[in-house]
Amino acid sequence: MKKIKFFTSITALILAISGINAQSNEERGLQIAKAAEKADEGFGSSIVDLKMTLKNKNGQTSERFLTTRTLELTTDGDKSLIVFESPKDVKGTATLTFTHKIGTDDQWLYLPSIKRVKRISSNNKSGPFVGSEFAYEDLSSQEIEKYAYKFIKEEGDFLVVEQDPVDPKSGYTRRMVTYNQNKGYRLEKIEFYDRKNALLKTLTYSDYKLYKNKFWRAATFTMVNHQSNKETLLKFGEYNFGAELAEEDFTEVALKRAGS
Repeated sequence: MKKIKFFTSITALILAISGINAQSNEERGLQIAKAAEKADEGFGSSIVDLKMTLKNKNGQTSERFLTTRTLELTTDGDKSLIVFESPKDVKGTATLTFTHKIGTDDQWLYLPSIKRVKRISSNNKSGPFVGSEFAYEDLSSQEIEKYAYKFIKEEGDFLVVEQDPVDPKSGYTRRMVTYNQNKGYRLEKIEFYDRKNALLKTLTYSDYKLYKNKFWRAATFTMVNHQSNKETLLKFGEYNFGAELAEEDFTEVALKRAGS
């Protein structure tokens, strides 16, 4: 009987291993993205101040100060409102983003110089966000439905997943995303490839802080454009998760009010 039990256990182990190995790279990539999404669920809303530093190809820099408000939604993608506080030439400029799980995101730009709200066309979302190395589409929240996935490799704590945008109007053919599986599947790096499939930009996340014993937030975003040799550095202050923002804080009226 002991021999039978032994061989039964071995058979069960082999079948379990076979099941793991049978998982395709596409299935594992999707599984990792879902784990990352689940790990960050429940933050509700947040407000954070940050400094944006622009560096041109000659190393010259300029600084901007802004505030970002974010509202988490479960039925659709998140909503965000970004307002520039200074310097004077960009003060009051504001962007409102409605991320959608399915279909093209909605985005609006408020320009204080003409006191008008301009809707950002889906054809222009690969364009630079207020002169930075971030594109308008980079402002959207990370929704599972926006990409097709493929697991690439595992290196210690890090998992690399290729993400191919579903939107044909995306400025990218693919993104190579690095997750830290032992730190809540937080993002460590994203490499962006342009429409010619050449490496365009690399976004690195650093100086992480854990909020509410669950939510990892990087205090530093470094976006390097390999083709223009320009950089954009974002330095975040303390996140406020107790603001209790609501959907009425993310409307065109709220966008105008924030920029005025």
